[in-house]
Amino acid sequence: MNNKKNKEITSDNRRDFLKKSALIGIATMFNPMSEVLASNSISDEKNSITDAHTIAKKQTISILITTDIHSQLFTHDEFFWENNQAVYKKRGGMAVLKTMIESFRKQNPVNTILYDGGDFFHGHAVASLTEGEALIPIFNDLNYDLMLPGNWEVVYKKKKMLYDLGHVNASKICANMWHKTNDADNGELVYQPYWIKYIAGIKIGVIGYTDHLIPKRQSPAYSEGLRFEHAEINLAKYVKLLRETEGCAVVIVATHMGLAQQVGLANNPVAEGVDIIMGADTHERVRVPIQGKYTKVIECGAFGSFLGKLDLTIENGKLINTDYQLLDVDPLKYSADKNMQVLVDKAYEPFKKEMQTVIGTSKTPLVRYFVMETPMDNLITDAIKWKFKPDIALSNGFRFCQPLGVDSKTGLATITKEFLWNMLPVNSEAKTGIVTGNQILDWLEKELQNAFAKDPSKRFGGWFVRYNGLEVNYTIGNDFGKRVNSVKISNAPLDLLKEYSIVACEREGDPDDTLCRIEHVKNPKKLTVLMHDVIIEYLKEHSPVEPKIEGRATATDEPKTLLTQLKGTSYEFR
Repeated sequence: MNNKKNKEITSDNRRDFLKKSALIGIATMFNPMSEVLASNSISDEKNSITDAHTIAKKQTISILITTDIHSQLFTHDEFFWENNQAVYKKRGGMAVLKTMIESFRKQNPVNTILYDGGDFFHGHAVASLTEGEALIPIFNDLNYDLMLPGNWEVVYKKKKMLYDLGHVNASKICANMWHKTNDADNGELVYQPYWIKYIAGIKIGVIGYTDHLIPKRQSPAYSEGLRFEHAEINLAKYVKLLRETEGCAVVIVATHMGLAQQVGLANNPVAEGVDIIMGADTHERVRVPIQGKYTKVIECGAFGSFLGKLDLTIENGKLINTDYQLLDVDPLKYSADKNMQVLVDKAYEPFKKEMQTVIGTSKTPLVRYFVMETPMDNLITDAIKWKFKPDIALSNGFRFCQPLGVDSKTGLATITKEFLWNMLPVNSEAKTGIVTGNQILDWLEKELQNAFAKDPSKRFGGWFVRYNGLEVNYTIGNDFGKRVNSVKISNAPLDLLKEYSIVACEREGDPDDTLCRIEHVKNPKKLTVLMHDVIIEYLKEHSPVEPKIEGRATATDEPKTLLTQLKGTSYEFR
């Protein structure tokens, strides 16, 4: 009985289809547009059958993730922490990365998405000297589907950021970056807040957030004309919109906020309904997703040394499983893509001779991954102290710059102008001023709060400030204002009433009497010398140098080799 009924239904459907086709065919003679209508009608009927099959079938959507590449064009030394010691391996390179990405695309050609989490257009000399423009063809050749602006995309200022990102082919999202209300764009979002992709029979929705602290972390002039807010102000609204209005089966939050802030967001009720947070900014290497109260967090390293691979298993229109891997961009496994290498060489050629100029050598590796004190920043502050002879030389707590290992044959690391640009991709002017011991103590407490605040939303993406002339001991786990245990300047205890001279780099847009975030500095003065020149002079005089961690910054509750700010999880940087 049922079989007969099914045959009748099938027969009726076939007769209806033929009848519609005949009527449309006749109409075509009298109306040219009817050909399009016929095509659409038949196509819709076929698509409905195809979509039903697609939704029922178990499929995998692969999201390939890069972030914090910082314009690193070539294969370079990379730092790994194995058995409590540093190990250096060759990783990265745009041409190697391209081959690796294409190999995964071939494995899943229909259902693969390529995403970049920001800080692509700054960090190498070629990027800085062309204000990001030379990196546009390289970015486009990787064929990204989606990108999020990072905190360093603003470095060339608003107009140039809009130009660079406007000329990339990928979609851009950011739900917390607005034109300022006095701008001609009258307070509108700079980019679309979210991106929706119909793939594998479902909709994926991705909401984007960059760091709301950009105007404080970067030189204030960089982000002039832009306004930022914390993700918590509108995340719940967009999650609801994507889930209920758009019908997204998967909702992802793409962030460039730093691992601590991202885990904080995962524990925030506004993240309810989010399947995963794809993080960036602090160059952390999350190998196992970190489970928060409402969702999971990943972050995929830096400098093009790593590729994240997030596999989403879809069945019957629903997400049934996620699988995540952090993979090395290993030149021994993936050969350089020839077309990409041509683009890289073309971008590099105008600067090649100058960039390959050797400016010095080091007996020890130059590395910046440690949170409290680093050999690389000790080199920089040593040079400042030598050149200007202040009581205290300062360097901001940056994370960018891939390491430079020592050659096993020569026993030396060769420092070129190219590597200098990697260490200091903004060639700022040196600036001096006078501060009291009280100012130094207050400033140190604020800097420790910036790095280790218990409320993740109050943390800067950078790590603890670096210096020469100071010796500071502190307890990270203490409350704000109670972390500093002792301070010495030139081996003598800090005198709160005494005045001390400091030298640091000028931050464009800061008040004249602010230096390295110390406010109300007395007698501020620009020294008409660029930081690159200071380093070059120092290396010429002192090579081979031998910077190492020597106890300028110590904590009672963490080792000197601390590699992450994140507390309270099983995560380890390695």
